[in-house]
Amino acid sequence: MFRSEDVQASVGRQRLSRQSTADGSGDEALQPRRLNGSPVLERPELKRVLEQRRLELQKEEELAKQRPSDLETELRKRQQKMQEYEQEEIRQRENQQKIPEFVRVKDNLRRTQT
Repeated sequence: MFRSEDVQASVGRQRLSRQSTADGSGDEALQPRRLNGSPVLERPELKRVLEQRRLELQKEEELAKQRPSDLETELRKRQQKMQEYEQEEIRQRENQQKIPEFVRVKDNLRRTQT
């Protein structure tokens, strides 16, 4: 249903709109206000933040376009080998579980006797 906070906020907005229309100063309702103590960003500051984000995105795109270094390629190769090794281990475990237990025990006995 309705939360009490939502209802209170709605009632507060209605009161504000009634007061501004009754005073004849309806422009006050259109002015930006601070909500819960949060600062309102000025336009120059907002432009500066947006410009910084745009520059950061450009740098990330340029880095993505560059050819990877030798170290990065070697690390990727190593990571790929490790993943293949882990997958092979998982396959072997699954295959071992599929083999009946008496066959596994028999194989283990043969290994210990030699």
